Amino acid sequence: MKIVTYNVNGIRSAINKNWLAWLQATDADVVCLQEIKATPDVLTDLGLVDDMGYRHFWFPAEKKGYSGTAIFTKRVPNHVEYGCGIPDFDREGRCIRVDFDEVSVMSVYFPSGSSGDERQIFKFRFLDEFGKYLTLLKSSIPNLVICGDYNICHRPIDIHNPKSNANSSGFLPEEREWMENFLESGFVDTFRHVNKEPHNYTWWSFRANSRAKNLGWRIDYAIASKELEDNIKRCAILSEAKHSDHCPVLLELEF
Repeated sequence: MKIVTYNVNGIRSAINKNWLAWLQATDADVVCLQEIKATPDVLTDLGLVDDMGYRHFWFPAEKKGYSGTAIFTKRVPNHVEYGCGIPDFDREGRCIRVDFDEVSVMSVYFPSGSSGDERQIFKFRFLDEFGKYLTLLKSSIPNLVICGDYNICHRPIDIHNPKSNANSSGFLPEEREWMENFLESGFVDTFRHVNKEPHNYTWWSFRANSRAKNLGWRIDYAIASKELEDNIKRCAILSEAKHSDHCPVLLELEF
């Protein structure tokens, strides 16, 4: 099973950058999208997605042009779960999940705290409450893949300049500690499971030619429950895909 996660930073913008041709060429079984910033009714190209054999499920934010998640899948899911049952997060379209016989796959968009204290407080609340939700979910669905933009760099290796970003949202000690505890609770960072090398990032600022210089952050993850560790065949950052300020991450599971 090929799973891709991609923060497209506006699906209409990505489509205008030839994203649909990339999607067809990638030929993933499941595609988890974040920051779609649109509702499906405003997209004129969905017929092309249908033609590729994808069923598509959308969980946009109530606020237009903001946040939102979606999942495209070539496999028919047994169940689709929209949201996590926490109204403040569901209003922003933060997560959607599809369940299959062998695995459940979630697309999740963690809040950013970079716009100020109010959103950082909201982010900390999300980490606390959504973390508890995931712990409960894993107890009922052991084979779980939680894909998405976590808006957290886990370790210094995951950010181009850890010293100057020590007090930046996304690399705060409390956020990194949450990520550490989350993984220790029974999850695997599938990219780090197969690749321990530095300079692997998934997001670059639009400023200072950061992407060309590879001055980035690794904040997009395909995290699998420990039960799936032996099923991990491959995980790769697809940095050549340039439809967004993020790039996709590909996870291949073997069953």
